[in-house]
Amino acid sequence: MILIGGLGVTAGSHRLWTHKAYKAKWQLRIILVVFYVSAGMNDIFEWVRDHRLHHKYTDTDADPHNSNRGFFFSHVGWLMMKKHPDVIRKGRQVGMSDILADPIAAFSIKYFLILKFMFAFLLPIMLPVYGWNETWYRAFVSQIILRYVLLLNCIWSVNSVAHIWGSRPYDEHINPTENQWVNFFAVGEGSHNYHHVFPWDYKTSELRNSTTTDFINFFAKIGWAYDLKEPSQELVKIIVMKKGDGSHPLWNAMPYPASKIE
Repeated sequence: MILIGGLGVTAGSHRLWTHKAYKAKWQLRIILVVFYVSAGMNDIFEWVRDHRLHHKYTDTDADPHNSNRGFFFSHVGWLMMKKHPDVIRKGRQVGMSDILADPIAAFSIKYFLILKFMFAFLLPIMLPVYGWNETWYRAFVSQIILRYVLLLNCIWSVNSVAHIWGSRPYDEHINPTENQWVNFFAVGEGSHNYHHVFPWDYKTSELRNSTTTDFINFFAKIGWAYDLKEPSQELVKIIVMKKGDGSHPLWNAMPYPASKIE
């Protein structure tokens, strides 16, 4: 259930609906909606709006989880208090017509509370009990306490851990970092420095070695995912050498002392 909910966020609300890094046929969008609501977060409209704000106004007062306000705020504190006035004001200006134009996303938004209750809480408890005679107590503890808490913290770590600890091989002038621990626990979302430089890349990484990317690639093979976007290798190299902090392997391959290319 952690993996299912995680993929709903990473492949669904993040890479598909927020960044339009690829396109998905209705069959895959239904799967992603079910996966997403099972994560028990805000509805797709709120998630996409907040994340588009995050990218447009990264680590400013208009960023819902501005990491300059500290680890706790960027991790979970932003969900425990009123939004900064800049977040509210700028949030009203974010284009969201594409989300409402998607009938599957719009359906999930309209009936979100019902879908969230069913797929995030009711079915995850009932399935173990009636599927393999698990006790109600163990089903509740494993799904509502352990699974839900672990999933949320793995996802939140992208906003906090991956904005504080790690290298910045693609742009040393921004807070987002490359963090392999986050990459592991958030099924491929830890290459955050890269992602903020190339937000349209469906891999959210220069590499292709993540569970989420494998998930999208599988559906691309059967035709349910298509128009997968990614930058050229040449563009990535140019950005690395012009803006990176020198931690990218390309710098070690240079025949002369590392220095920014003008």
